[in-house]
Amino acid sequence: MQYSLGIDAGGTYTDAVLIRDTDSAIVDSNKSLTTYPDLHPGIKNVIDGLNPEYLKNVKLVSVSTTLSTNTILEGTGFPVALVLIGAHPFEKQFPTKYVLLASGGHNHNGEEEAPLDLNAIEKFSLRVKDKVSAFAISSYFSTRNPEHELRVKDRILELTGLPAVCGHELSQELGAYERAVTAFLNAQLIPITRQFVKSIIKDIQERGINARLLMLKCDGSVVGIKDALKKPIETIFSGPAASLVGASYLSGLETCAVVDVGGTSTDISSICMGVPDLSEEGAVVGGWKTRVKAIRMETTATGGDSHVWTVNKELFLGPRRVMPLAVAAVKYPDFLNNLKRKPISAREELGENIQPTKFFVRSGYPTGELSRSEAEVLEVIGNEPVSVPEIRALIRKDFHPQTLDSLIRKRLVQAIGFTPTDALHVLGEYTAWNAEASRIGAERLARLMHIAPVEFCTAVKKRVARNMVLHLLSYILAGVPYASIAKILDGDYPAKFQLNIPVVLLGGPVRAYRKELNELIDAEILVPEHAEVGNAVGALVGKGIKRVEILIRPASLISPDKDFLVFAPGSRLRLDAYTEALDAAVKFGKKLVADYMQDCGLSGNQVEISVEKKTISPDGWNHPPMETSLLVMGVGVRERST
Repeated sequence: MQYSLGIDAGGTYTDAVLIRDTDSAIVDSNKSLTTYPDLHPGIKNVIDGLNPEYLKNVKLVSVSTTLSTNTILEGTGFPVALVLIGAHPFEKQFPTKYVLLASGGHNHNGEEEAPLDLNAIEKFSLRVKDKVSAFAISSYFSTRNPEHELRVKDRILELTGLPAVCGHELSQELGAYERAVTAFLNAQLIPITRQFVKSIIKDIQERGINARLLMLKCDGSVVGIKDALKKPIETIFSGPAASLVGASYLSGLETCAVVDVGGTSTDISSICMGVPDLSEEGAVVGGWKTRVKAIRMETTATGGDSHVWTVNKELFLGPRRVMPLAVAAVKYPDFLNNLKRKPISAREELGENIQPTKFFVRSGYPTGELSRSEAEVLEVIGNEPVSVPEIRALIRKDFHPQTLDSLIRKRLVQAIGFTPTDALHVLGEYTAWNAEASRIGAERLARLMHIAPVEFCTAVKKRVARNMVLHLLSYILAGVPYASIAKILDGDYPAKFQLNIPVVLLGGPVRAYRKELNELIDAEILVPEHAEVGNAVGALVGKGIKRVEILIRPASLISPDKDFLVFAPGSRLRLDAYTEALDAAVKFGKKLVADYMQDCGLSGNQVEISVEKKTISPDGWNHPPMETSLLVMGVGVRERST
């Protein structure tokens, strides 16, 4: 009997599920806290809770994660240097202060526009190598000729030893700015993805499990782990993609909307006739538009661990994630006593970081470049939670609370505070951790708002449910302004939204919100069995899908009957005749698909490859097509053992 193991690492929990290959039955599952900065203990803990007899016979491990998405959303990624080559729109904003614009690049036919200024790039690389974790390289028209990007990548690796990512490796679409941003985000995620994958590999090897390792991509398909390490940007929404595929699998619905409530965010997506709804344009994450094909999704920075805080009797929710008080009281033995004796700050001082329930603790990440103020504050934050008044007393002077924001963004400090998870503990609807800590926190915040603790927690719960519904409706009613939807939701009109598509809920304590959701919308709301580990299920049931886009054009419109250019991922071919170019393009595309599927453990009858051809020619054009676009697509379905 053989089994498959699915693992999903989220911002709060790491989930695992075992599926029996003969009948696809879920035979075991488990949840464990995600651990920072070393993910391995959390992964080890979640697998330790599974049946060891089943684990011995695991032949496939497939994983997904929201860690990449959360990193971009929270702005806590590793520093990256960006090398732009050629005529880039430099006046646009880029997501890093380490940017170099060097001469070079190619034209639309892949011919060199200007010599590559490798000397300037070498000086820049040496100047910033100790300040960054990776490099991103984007050359003008690199999709037509990647030569300059590849030369720079090799030289940077030789000089610095740091990983470098090229724009042409991630997208074959035009759009220099978006491709540069995509390369930057990819480089930013390499250290996080490597750490995650290495933790998985280490654990399964230590257990003697001999299994193929796959990772879910953000379009709901799976990829071999080698590709995932090269292109972590393609896994930015692998967690939400896993929830979508998993929700469909668990509910038995091929068409449904999915609301996945995680620790950091709530993600809304949909699937129609078993096919995920993909975004026509590149995925947008953290406000940055990329060239990555991903599921169409609505994300709100509201999750079970969103920070709940108050100023001037107004309730705020998020956007930053914190460790719930209930969890901190279990993790840090003296925390409950510290929470009980902490004085309430003056009302005029209150802000996101100054709350009667807000504490800070070292994360364990290695320190990098710090300002003087950051170094002073970090020095007095240890392995036990401390509040802002305690930090002030230890450094013996005042400091700006934004210093803490900076340390959190650099992953050096973990914040602790009141969350929706704490509210559910107070209301008795979720009791996995220390409810006393949650109750003390609720009493302190409720006092500031002049209401009872239960009333305060009910308000938090309703706010979370409203956010879920608002973003669900915004997703379904694409193009309708938030304000218009909110007016109906908030009772300004005697109307209620009715949905004709089932809504599947996933996440730990998601059942607690079912009543509030039904009060806001008229819809069939389902919480399937194993909803708490739906993402881990989705990581296992994704299909192998590979799309290869290839373009064929005559080298010159003056003599369009001979000399054709073929632009393919990472390659530029030149052939005399159009038929030769077309034949070479199809063969090249099929080989890329077959190689990809081989890495996924799929071959032969398990893979179907199709070729779609589109041509463009003006009226009266009596020559081979002016432009030919090929889409070579492979779909692989894993056969179950019998």
